[in-house]
Amino acid sequence: MTLVKFEVHQETLDGDNGPVEGVVVICSKCGHEVEVFGTGENSILRGAATLRAECPLSEQNYYEEA
Repeated sequence: MTLVKFEVHQETLDGDNGPVEGVVVICSKCGHEVEVFGTGENSILRGAATLRAECPLSEQNYYEEA
């Protein structure tokens, strides 16, 4: 188990029905990034969970906001 920092950037994302406010969550270890709709704490937590599930290095990291 490794604790890895991540960055969060608020951006306007492309939704099915037009632009949607969201966040891009970026792993500080490998640079992998995921987009999540919404800008609240739950959206950021979902982004961290998605980073773990989609890790391109097949690692099971735990994430903490930088």
